[in-house]
Amino acid sequence: MRYPTRLLTEGEEIVDEFRPHWKVLLPAIGWAMLLAALAGVAFAALDQPWGWVALGVGALIWLTLSLRSLIDWYFTNYVLTSERIIVRQGMIARTGVEIPLENVTNVLFSQTVLERLLRYGDVTLESAGTQGRSKLDDIPDPEGFQSEVYAARELRTSHVRGGGAAGSVRDLVAQLEALADLRERGHLSDEEFEAKKARLLREAANE
Repeated sequence: MRYPTRLLTEGEEIVDEFRPHWKVLLPAIGWAMLLAALAGVAFAALDQPWGWVALGVGALIWLTLSLRSLIDWYFTNYVLTSERIIVRQGMIARTGVEIPLENVTNVLFSQTVLERLLRYGDVTLESAGTQGRSKLDDIPDPEGFQSEVYAARELRTSHVRGGGAAGSVRDLVAQLEALADLRERGHLSDEEFEAKKARLLREAANE
């Protein structure tokens, strides 16, 4: 479920939008495989119509065990815009958190070895005001999202302080992603990457 564009302010644009990583669906997939195997054995072993009953019971059990996680995954949206970070959850009863980019003071990400291999992790946003700390669990490419937030924050802060027009967040994010790609392929060291990233952010803030 995509974030409604009608809820954006004038001039605000969506930089990135995604659901939690597919890892959160693994329990539902595991139950589906197990119950499909058991239902298949029962279908082959039982006389009709009991075989079809076994299939129906298996499907009902899977829905009971997995439907909640599927709904939670589909109706959870993480949205980064040129002005704020938005988290929306729920199908009928909706909840939402919004953090203005200019209030973000720090962005931390964490990944275990397995999470790094599967390219997901957690991101913690530290912000001024009443929000304090907000944790985004199981998001794809947390390091890339960290860079996107920093880039968008620098442009937003510059605009709020009257340092110039908001500019194109997407252009800056694309440049940061290109630098990250060069580092991943070994063409840039970590030190060179950090130096070039800092220069891009300074230039964006001074525009």
